[in-house]
Amino acid sequence: MGLRLRNRFQRTPWPADLRAALATELAARFGDHPVAVRSSAPAEDAAATSFAGLHESVLDVRGAAAILDQLTRVWASLWSDRALLYRRELSLDPTRSAMAVVVQVLVAGVRSGVAFTRSPVAADEAVIEAVWGLNQGLVDGAIAPDRWHLDRASGAVRRHEPAERQEQVLGTEDGVRTVPLPAERRTAPPLAADEVGAVYDAARAVEARAGAPQDVEWTLDDDARLWLLQARPITTGRDADSQAEDRRGWYLSLHRSLAELHRLRESIEGDSLPAMAAEAARLAAEDLTALDDADLAAAVRRREARRAHWVEVYWRDFIPFAHGMRLFGQVYNDRLRPRDPFEFVDLLRAEAGLLGSQRNHELEALAEQLRADPDLAAATDSGDLPAGPAREALDAYLARFGAGARQERAQLLRLLAEMARAPAPDRPGGPSAVAMAERFLAHFEGQERARMAELLDLGRASYRLRDDDNLILGRVEARLREAVELARDRLGDRAPAAHAPAAELIQLLEDPALAPADSSAESRPASTAELTLRARQLVGQPAGPGLAAGRARVIESEAELFEFQAGEVLVCDALDPTMTLVAPLAVAIVERRGGMLIHGAIIAREYGLPCVTGVPEVTRWVRTGDTLSVDGSVGLVVITAREAHPAGGSG
Repeated sequence: MGLRLRNRFQRTPWPADLRAALATELAARFGDHPVAVRSSAPAEDAAATSFAGLHESVLDVRGAAAILDQLTRVWASLWSDRALLYRRELSLDPTRSAMAVVVQVLVAGVRSGVAFTRSPVAADEAVIEAVWGLNQGLVDGAIAPDRWHLDRASGAVRRHEPAERQEQVLGTEDGVRTVPLPAERRTAPPLAADEVGAVYDAARAVEARAGAPQDVEWTLDDDARLWLLQARPITTGRDADSQAEDRRGWYLSLHRSLAELHRLRESIEGDSLPAMAAEAARLAAEDLTALDDADLAAAVRRREARRAHWVEVYWRDFIPFAHGMRLFGQVYNDRLRPRDPFEFVDLLRAEAGLLGSQRNHELEALAEQLRADPDLAAATDSGDLPAGPAREALDAYLARFGAGARQERAQLLRLLAEMARAPAPDRPGGPSAVAMAERFLAHFEGQERARMAELLDLGRASYRLRDDDNLILGRVEARLREAVELARDRLGDRAPAAHAPAAELIQLLEDPALAPADSSAESRPASTAELTLRARQLVGQPAGPGLAAGRARVIESEAELFEFQAGEVLVCDALDPTMTLVAPLAVAIVERRGGMLIHGAIIAREYGLPCVTGVPEVTRWVRTGDTLSVDGSVGLVVITAREAHPAGGSG
């Protein structure tokens, strides 16, 4: 939604009279002097809800026309994805959001930073952070600051944590740039001892005036004059329980600078993904069947711990790195202003080399072999293929992409037979990757063109790795499922409910006298009475243009995926890359979660399928067998006919 709203802002012209009046005033007041265009949103800057860095601010803007463009950009950030997530976290109504945009003469700061008059983590401390150059590098997280911890009562410095000083952000005629720091500044902290005290005194004066602890942004010019740029209340000094539930900082962490994204890419490509793939392979080589019950319980425990580790890495690194494709999309839309705000996805996909796409293409090639040989297709009913090239291809596919579930081979053969009965998928064509890249890069010149080529490469890596990480994580999770399945077999009648936690399986394996917990309180599906009251029209986000109708197939477990039939509408909570193998059979995709850059939307665009995402409770109110009409252009799902279900049945 955020990118679509931003695109709408960029494509909507100012009212002529208002633009003329503002341009005249801006030109008279600022001329060509560089300015800062800053956001100030009343709700998000209030004492109870303040959080720095939520909305955009733009530095070194020159000329009335450029200021007006950046006013639009800053306003649009009021509805960015991270801002919308933030409001949801605080139960703020997005429809009541408002923003003032402040235009200030830009102070050419030589040293800049922020001062927290009360530390977010220690109530008796104040913290000052400082970098060489402008504050943008510090705010974006691209440049690590020197940090001073001060006694809040006296202002005395308790300790100084120096940074590794290598770069600074400066304003130039071509805009804000990150440049190497001169050698003499690399060994010198940005602030002298007396300047630390001056910044602290000024920030405490702001606190006294505001009546609450403040986060104060400041800069020192070439004459060492101190300028206070903006201030907002600090709201992070809360009790531990509320802090544990406060995810606002994580939402904001999804927005990463280009330098941070490069570092994340190196870490993910060079370390995390290879290590995760190696661990999955090591676990796959273990023979669990030779273990006794106690050792099997230990294996389940180890595999659950390793899965938890990689899930933590996934949320810490992989998801923030996905901001690379959003950052590219933002730049693409700002410069090209296309009618379709997600046109840039086609450019990212063109040479991304997704592991999931490779898997889908290999599966389609297998289906084509069955399609061309009816006898081979008939053999799928036996649970395997006869010896030959097709069976070798199936073995190779399972070795590379298999999830390791016990019934996977038979399930995959059933799905292949279904694919062979359906016509081969017809992917929409388009211009070549080279042509699309050149069309984008033609809007830039010189060093800026080189930077945009670099950003395109980063965006493609972000697009690719955001898909690959799920598939490789799926291999680790499959090894846990493998151990869990074997444990359930060992327990037999003592096996707990299907969705019981692994900890319960471990306890039952270790203690033969222990009985499984009562599972009678498991949640029941919606009853017939509930289903008759549901709405016929469900509204979400338009994520893939087009109109299609078909029978709904609601996917809530891995096993249900292999029951998918040609011509059905795939309905799920969220389509991850391990589920996209059924896309060639689908006529549309509907998801409860997400926007235009989640996997369901990406795969829908690849296959030219209508797609609607972000449909609240769709897996509850749509049932397998219902007939749906899906309009991916406007984000509408209509239930045109309902499948009859027995009372209380799950369908």
